[in-house]
Amino acid sequence: MSTHLPEEPATPALVVDADVMERNIARMSAAALDGGFAVRPHAKTHKCPEIARRQLDAGAVGLSVATVGEAEVFARNGVSDLFIAYPLWVDDAKARRLRALADAVALRVGADSVEGVRRLGRALRGAAAPAQVMIEIDSGHHRTGVVPAAATEIGLAAVDAGLEVAGVFTFPGHGYGHDPRAREQAARDEERALGEAAEALRAVGLAVPVVSGGSTPTAGQWRSGAVNELRPGVYVFNDATQLAIGSCTADDLGLYALATVVSTPGPGRFVLDAGSKVLGSDASPWVRGHGYLPDHPDAVVASLSEHHATVVLPEGGPTPRLGSRVSVVPVHVCTPVNLADTLEVVRAGEVVDRWTVAARGANS
Repeated sequence: MSTHLPEEPATPALVVDADVMERNIARMSAAALDGGFAVRPHAKTHKCPEIARRQLDAGAVGLSVATVGEAEVFARNGVSDLFIAYPLWVDDAKARRLRALADAVALRVGADSVEGVRRLGRALRGAAAPAQVMIEIDSGHHRTGVVPAAATEIGLAAVDAGLEVAGVFTFPGHGYGHDPRAREQAARDEERALGEAAEALRAVGLAVPVVSGGSTPTAGQWRSGAVNELRPGVYVFNDATQLAIGSCTADDLGLYALATVVSTPGPGRFVLDAGSKVLGSDASPWVRGHGYLPDHPDAVVASLSEHHATVVLPEGGPTPRLGSRVSVVPVHVCTPVNLADTLEVVRAGEVVDRWTVAARGANS
């Protein structure tokens, strides 16, 4: 991971190593094909049409997004198959926007309640093409989603509301953990919960063609069976958390913040110009500090202010000189990307392009 770019951008900047990113995309696509899974990457990680095109060109069947706003951005940029993987609560404004999307693209929307699908049905009634509903199942993360047995009530309510039930989905957030067994166990939990929900829906006459799971930590743990679609997101770049839990290696880190050493106030300590407004403020129990420095792997980003990152080196470690540039891999990559206007793109350490984070701030 080079920090010496021939045409170095002003710091702080988010830098994408295109070679690493494209290798990550190709590897996930090949693994899914070998396992018999479709891939529908979660674009909330990159929010960038140029990256979406690369994922689709590599065989992705469409994109997952988190919000109506993200869906609108990718629809405007030519993506024709979108899944809003979120249990939307549709008000009048969102209803108008969803209608417009349903008229323009193949659209799926998440739901985890009877009232939710009724509101979706009212919002989408009369759309040019019927929007599809994906019922969210709680497979162990205990955030949103219902237990498998509750899927039938929601599915039947969706049909009554004039919607087509495309399938079931889940997010295995409990797969984040140091122990590789956590990732494997979360994958088994997904298979069980999604399989039970799909069977329950089929028992009442619903086809359930799509059984969608997967995340970056669990994607490599899947076995062929009930699940037929994966929705990893972070894999495209990876981050310090994925490195810490073993989902990737240091060679798979495809995005970093390029920062300048602006102060060396004492032995074993230096300050960078990339604070929480660049790196985000996410913390992880699996990462020491607020990021990973590839060129100083034993250093710790001990604290973040809005525009400062204070880095502590192990005793005796050489302190970078003032004005030198240092790369920092974020703890959780999705938040820094959402804070950036553009991504600097490099190949073999050379700046080759600049991509707009088109869905930045599209949070509603």
